[in-house]
Amino acid sequence: MKLPFNFIGVFLFAILLLSCDATPEGKVEEALLKFQKVDDGLKAKLFSTTKLSPAIADKDLTPESQYRNNSYDTDRPPSDTTSNWRLEVRGNVKYPGFYSLDQIKTLGMTVENAKHVCVEGWSQNVKWGGTPLWKFLDWIGADPRSEFIYVECADKYYESYDIESARHPQTLLCYESYNKPLSLEHGAPCRIVMPTKLGYKSAKWLTKLVVTDKKPGGYWEDQGYDWHAGM
Repeated sequence: MKLPFNFIGVFLFAILLLSCDATPEGKVEEALLKFQKVDDGLKAKLFSTTKLSPAIADKDLTPESQYRNNSYDTDRPPSDTTSNWRLEVRGNVKYPGFYSLDQIKTLGMTVENAKHVCVEGWSQNVKWGGTPLWKFLDWIGADPRSEFIYVECADKYYESYDIESARHPQTLLCYESYNKPLSLEHGAPCRIVMPTKLGYKSAKWLTKLVVTDKKPGGYWEDQGYDWHAGM
């Protein structure tokens, strides 16, 4: 029988808690980090690019008026973030450089209804529109041997992904929501949408994308959050 992610995580965490009394002083944090690595590893092994986030009907979408804004800080990028926007591309690619939104749009748009799940405990069903990231990676000639993607954002946020998650068919370079251009509050002009991950992986206000061989960190991951963050 295949155990669900959450059951595996809870089971391992329970074992860890039972062993905390026997953990030498000052070693609890180290033990928690080891647990996190094990949990991340299990989630990575169970992840599949053929397994899709459940489909959501239009009738079950969160009303646009209730579409919640969330960020790691109270600050947001300047209002001129969208003017003359270009996505800088570096790393293991054939065609590094700066790409406009119009160029990205030539690769075609996919519209999908997907659940956005925040680590804080709330979720919403949102209609997204954008270019599948795998199409963009192919277009820029991303080295197929590279294992990771790293992105930077206009608000100093940064995030990273394994290549399988980046190439998942539901992962978007997103520039629309509810059939309208993204608002600044929700990541305009372009953000990552990754329905197979917790919300903090869906980085907003993209400015830079790097294809790399080395596993990068992330804003929250560097503070102890799960790196894989799969659901």
